[in-house]
Amino acid sequence: MIRHLSTGAALVALVAATPALAQPGPDRDELAELVRAQAAEIAALRQRVERLEAERTAAAAPQQGAPVLATREPAEPAPAAAGTQPYAPQLLPPGPAERDVERVRAAAVTASGVSTEWGQGLPVFHSADGVFSFKPRGRIIFDASTSFGSDHEGRNLTTTGMRALRMGLEGTVGTHFFYQFESDFSENEVDVVTAFMGWRNRIAPGLDYDVRVGHLFNDRGFEGSTGSDSTPFLERTVVATAIIPQRAFYGLGIMPRLFWKTGHASLTLTGDRIDGDQSTSDNRTVLARAHWNPIKSNRQVLHLGIWGFDEMLQPGKNTLTRNTVIGGRFNGALRLSTGTLIGGTGTTGYGVELGGYAGPLWLMAEAGERRARLDGGRADFVTRAWSVGGGWFLTGDLPPYNPRLGSFGQPKVLRPIFEGGPGAIELTARYESLEFDDILTPAQGWAATLGVNWYLNSFTRFQVNAIHWNTQNTAGAYAGKDDGETLSARVGVTF
Repeated sequence: MIRHLSTGAALVALVAATPALAQPGPDRDELAELVRAQAAEIAALRQRVERLEAERTAAAAPQQGAPVLATREPAEPAPAAAGTQPYAPQLLPPGPAERDVERVRAAAVTASGVSTEWGQGLPVFHSADGVFSFKPRGRIIFDASTSFGSDHEGRNLTTTGMRALRMGLEGTVGTHFFYQFESDFSENEVDVVTAFMGWRNRIAPGLDYDVRVGHLFNDRGFEGSTGSDSTPFLERTVVATAIIPQRAFYGLGIMPRLFWKTGHASLTLTGDRIDGDQSTSDNRTVLARAHWNPIKSNRQVLHLGIWGFDEMLQPGKNTLTRNTVIGGRFNGALRLSTGTLIGGTGTTGYGVELGGYAGPLWLMAEAGERRARLDGGRADFVTRAWSVGGGWFLTGDLPPYNPRLGSFGQPKVLRPIFEGGPGAIELTARYESLEFDDILTPAQGWAATLGVNWYLNSFTRFQVNAIHWNTQNTAGAYAGKDDGETLSARVGVTF
């Protein structure tokens, strides 16, 4: 019966593929011969699939129970098997054996040759020959926040907002070429965020590289390199938000990266963000970062990192005024402020990272300094920041550390609630400090945060942060010492 079904399916595919029905077709004998050949080919393809899957199962048998690593950034080659950690897979380039299996399965399953799989809530499409892959992307992050206890009623606000509302796509062509594009609609406006093309290859076993060109996300610090959908707290540390180029988290340019088994290094050269203004020269930013894991196993990692940037500011694009988040993103009155500060000629920033995890417990410390050069012989405007944070997964899940990029990704939840488990529950805590110095209107502040994260599965989360903050501004509407509390909550889905 299976043979009859295969023959019938082949006949339907053959007729559907005939472009001109009005033209004379093959006679009965020729048609019968074509059907027999198609049935034989399908049988051979099925045998090859079964053989390859059996070989792959046998090869993977000694590794059963070990965690599987997938990088948060879809355009990366898969990391080496040794010492990998679990977090949620997205679109990854398959290895040779997996690629062969997918090619054969796609050819045997559909007449068009396209195969579809479901991973992070959205389909991934593969061409039959394994050359092309394509995946839509999405990110929905909703926040609610209330602040109270301030001496200024204008700071005691309750607000809501979309932290991210993104749609995009990613894909590969062949083994080496990849691309990604995303737009954000969270402020009710279209904002192009990630948009690049890239090329990757292997230099030697255990040594890979890629080069990306386009609108690029910073590789700068631990949380500064972590996506907004993957941070363990609702807002990144003050090191990530204050020790930063004027162009902020994105720039248009080129970024080559080198990867080895225990770390990576990157170098970035960019102009401004995508702004459509070609009437003046762009600011220029050079940024470099490297991280190293001297200890790396399935359940333990030690992370060391260093980074720095230098920025040249053009006339007309040299405003250095800062209003930096200290107690929550969605309270516009709750900031550390410098007051108006113009006449910048350039900035230089640098920072260090130290942390890691052991089993379900993680810890990360970051520190950085930024010096902004002013015209007219004025002293540099100095920003200093540091933070210490950590977390503990009560459910025994491992922290979603990405050893390839030295940042956090989506977690690999051991027992998702959609499969009858409790999900992953994480307790977090952080202390951070920020200071603006060597200007006429200095400012300083700190914040202490306690949080709870509940990951329903690898791409759905609820987060709650309770923050006690302290500020001392000398400029703006809220000058003087002030303190209070902010309670924030988030629900997020990342596809």
